[in-house]
Amino acid sequence: MKFCSFSSGSDGNCYYIGTDTCGILIDAGISVKAIKKNLEKIGTSIQKIYAVFLTHDHYDHIASVGTLGEVYHIPVYSTCEILNGVNRCYKVTEKLYGCRHYQSKGETVEIGDIQITSFQVYHDSSDCVGYYIEQKGVPKNNITIATDLGYINNEAIPFIIKANNIVIESNYDEEMLLSGPYPLFLKQRILSKSGHLANHITATFLAENNQDNWKRIFFCHLSNKNNTPERVESIVKSKYDGCMIDEKSRPQFIILPRTKPIEPVNL
Repeated sequence: MKFCSFSSGSDGNCYYIGTDTCGILIDAGISVKAIKKNLEKIGTSIQKIYAVFLTHDHYDHIASVGTLGEVYHIPVYSTCEILNGVNRCYKVTEKLYGCRHYQSKGETVEIGDIQITSFQVYHDSSDCVGYYIEQKGVPKNNITIATDLGYINNEAIPFIIKANNIVIESNYDEEMLLSGPYPLFLKQRILSKSGHLANHITATFLAENNQDNWKRIFFCHLSNKNNTPERVESIVKSKYDGCMIDEKSRPQFIILPRTKPIEPVNL
């Protein structure tokens, strides 16, 4: 099973997960043109995308989902609240009708040989979920995606702990946010339990709960104005050092670019 981030940030979010037989997208916050181009770069095509799964209904996660669903006839899965939220978004001109498929939190959906289980996370959207994804028959080929969460909630923790690969938000550096140009109401929104995850919160959780089964941690959704890859790297190293975890016992840390694809990773 392969993982590839096409884009990760407020300008658009889209992740690909695929096997030799099929692929899925987690979110579709970039253009269809960009998705098709990125798929071709990794040796596949939009015809091999069997489903799109949405984490929530903010535009940077849903920009092209209507076209994928209604024009390309790709099934779109999420909770009823999220799918309804997509149709309320005035920026989404192609609404979801025939492509809608409901997935309750905790339910596992099978797409080809890929199994996708959703779980609750908290963010200021109509609803918000994360996903635990594994290849059928290959249980160690798995990944948890937990992006856009105000805090690391109890429903998400078991899926983070048991995953071999984790995509987790590290949105902002608190010092940069507090001293930065955002208005007070926006700072308060980001800092809230329905906002985004700070670097030190993510890093502390990972270091204090480090697991031998963790292979890779992908840090996602970095803020353009309130964070840098260097700040993420520094705080993660500091927290792991503080927990006396030597480098050989640490997973690989990968910071996802905001607007560029990464090379596909074999999970």
